[in-house]
Amino acid sequence: MELNNFKPNPGAKHRVKRLGCGESSGHGKTACKGNKGQKARSGSGTRVGFEGGQMPLHRRLPKRGFNNYDFRDKTAVFNIGDLSDLFEAGATIDEAILREKGLVNGRCDRVKVLGNGEVTKALHLVVEAASASAREKIEKAGGSVAEPIA
Repeated sequence: MELNNFKPNPGAKHRVKRLGCGESSGHGKTACKGNKGQKARSGSGTRVGFEGGQMPLHRRLPKRGFNNYDFRDKTAVFNIGDLSDLFEAGATIDEAILREKGLVNGRCDRVKVLGNGEVTKALHLVVEAASASAREKIEKAGGSVAEPIA
């Protein structure tokens, strides 16, 4: 068996319904949307959970308990494999430099380095957290991991 012999199972692929291509196509005039009504209009459709004006289920059910979503700490993560190409040996790397290089984006409360990849240069990281494998690989290469001074 070779790649050029692969094909989907019978019935798994359907022809695309080409809309508005004349009456004889069977999909002309109203383009399979019927006559009038909300679903026939351009830009039509309703949001997820809309029940035709009836109070939707997610609003009818009681809300109980505490949700930590708004108060969670957002951690920006990156791998040590990304560092070797971007920095020279002996470089000191902190959050500002990581943002400049594009490894950390958006709002975050802390920065964590993970151990995926290899590091061959002695790099000095100033980040809030580091995985055990990342710390081990960085120190083996002659670098260090320190926490920022608050």
